[in-house]
Amino acid sequence: MELNSDAVSIRRKLGEDSFSPVDIFALISNIENTTLVYYPMSERISGMCTRVGNNTIIAINSSMSLGRQRFSLAHELYHMYFHMGNEQFVCESAFSGNKPVVEREADIFASYFLAPHETLRAFISNLNNDKLTVEDIVKIEQYFGMSRKATLFRLKKDGYNVFDEESDRIEHGVIRSATILGYDDKLYKPTPVDRQYFTVFKYIEKVEQLKKKDLISNGKYEELLMDAYRFDIVYSIGGEDRYD
Repeated sequence: MELNSDAVSIRRKLGEDSFSPVDIFALISNIENTTLVYYPMSERISGMCTRVGNNTIIAINSSMSLGRQRFSLAHELYHMYFHMGNEQFVCESAFSGNKPVVEREADIFASYFLAPHETLRAFISNLNNDKLTVEDIVKIEQYFGMSRKATLFRLKKDGYNVFDEESDRIEHGVIRSATILGYDDKLYKPTPVDRQYFTVFKYIEKVEQLKKKDLISNGKYEELLMDAYRFDIVYSIGGEDRYD
């Protein structure tokens, strides 16, 4: 419950209530001096977080599903707000009791950040089932934006009953179980290949400021952006926005 309280506190700090689903990637833009990097890492690593001076860099494994990326980002927020000096945290993807205590706590915090305790309990009570079916689990993960593994991790942690005879359906055929109920499948898929290397927020802003103040040459400006995988800015890929 302390971790749930911490999660709700950070939601409020970032301008969110404790009841609504959150767009966690948009929330990161409200945190000063924070850079978010999308990078395809080993399947064993979900993300990492480091602080250099007053600047925080969070990297998320973009080869994982969107649902898992959301969970990983919430996990890194825990390190950022509660454990960061100048350490670096490299976080394993597995939900395992063998993790260090701080990593297990970060997983639980992440789950409560995406689905606060009371909010999840209220949502499940409206399903009116003694045991949760695969259809119920799809509704939960879609509403709160969590991967199947992260959803099951939370349900088991909170002691909810799941139909044992549906375990195969729950852990396999994940995309199909959602699409046959009419949901989009983007929650279960990784970042598109052309965006798996990508940097947003403070780093890009700083580079732009340096250029506007003529503190760096145009060549250096482009080099810094390309180091951050922002070829789209350098080459203006996609053209200008059009307002209809």
